Amino acid sequence: MRLPLPTLNDVRVAEKTVLVRIDANAPYDVATGKILDSERLRAHAKTLKELSDNKAKTVVLAHQGREGSHSFVGLGQHASLLSGHIGRPVVHVPDLVGDEATRGIEMLKSGDILLLDNIRFMEEETQSRSAEEHSKSSLVTSLAPLCNLFVFDAFSVAHRAHASVIGFIPVLPSVVGRVMEVEMTGVDRALNPERPNVFILGGNKVGDCLGIMQFMLERNAVDKVLTAGVLGELSLISLGYELGEETMKFLESKGFVGFLRGVDSLLDDYGDVVNVPADVAYEDEGRRKEARAEELPVDAQILDIGRRTAKAYSTVIGSAKTVVVKGPAGVYERQGFETGTREIFRSVASSQGFTMVGGGDTVTALRKVGIEKSRFSYVSLAGGALITYLSGKKLPALEALRAKGWASI
Repeated sequence: MRLPLPTLNDVRVAEKTVLVRIDANAPYDVATGKILDSERLRAHAKTLKELSDNKAKTVVLAHQGREGSHSFVGLGQHASLLSGHIGRPVVHVPDLVGDEATRGIEMLKSGDILLLDNIRFMEEETQSRSAEEHSKSSLVTSLAPLCNLFVFDAFSVAHRAHASVIGFIPVLPSVVGRVMEVEMTGVDRALNPERPNVFILGGNKVGDCLGIMQFMLERNAVDKVLTAGVLGELSLISLGYELGEETMKFLESKGFVGFLRGVDSLLDDYGDVVNVPADVAYEDEGRRKEARAEELPVDAQILDIGRRTAKAYSTVIGSAKTVVVKGPAGVYERQGFETGTREIFRSVASSQGFTMVGGGDTVTALRKVGIEKSRFSYVSLAGGALITYLSGKKLPALEALRAKGWASI
């Protein structure tokens, strides 16, 4: 499927100075001060290697952490990790718009890759402004004249109206990179699916799940929604089940009960499409126990869906042609309560249809239950941007790119 946006296939990069915005934000070990390798770095390395192989002079913009956090550090370690994945040097310059950055860019030769410092070191980066307003920022006015092309390759920050995300698009020929291309193709298949299709929504980010549900259900674009995690528990409450004191304490302490009105509304309108857990799992004297919905409440916190629910959900998944998973089925980090998540993932991995897995918790859960991401059609590297897109909301980066189109390339 061809994207309705220009990609690297539409431009020649040889001998051009190409400015690339990637998302190098990586896990940070506070104890050692080390940046840990990540799927995002490995994915972006492919884009950078392609540019280098095609003789571009590549300048990379990225961020790490946010102001006030332990992980708010420079990008020297990122350069080393990227070098390892690409197989050639990625030079780090601890500067953004000063003389050192300018010299570094002007001295680039064909195939060279230069990584500037943490873009969030500049206050103007995170200010929410229009693309035209950001195009007049010191970041853009300093770097744009030194470059011939802008490549946006960071779908995971496409929902942020930041300077490095949208500011270069009005003033430079702009295309999407390989990571962006893969992400958009996958998400578009989820939003315009082959039917029947299934969304499996779990984890503890209930607001995200409700946003996706509402958008897809109102469009009549989903055939089944399988609820799990906190959303599954709230759905049981909405249907009149009492879960028990321990579970309610947890839901109230985290503010999850505030989402009940939204759950009620969706179940009232779309109860025939939304599936609710038929049984749950909880801990009793250190052991996993299960209870059917009609046997509730239980005197312990609910930690997972039960085996009956996992089996019923697997049957629905097996007949689907498109399956989207957002969030784990339960507290998979606890020994014995990864069962629901593992069974759901196994069923999705065995599907003959298009399968998409998204959300940070989901990818972490995949590793925990030992299922290779290669068994799925598409595993998204995005978090907030993915949820925003699946909820039908606009992404500033995409809006800016669409406005620019092919006009300048």
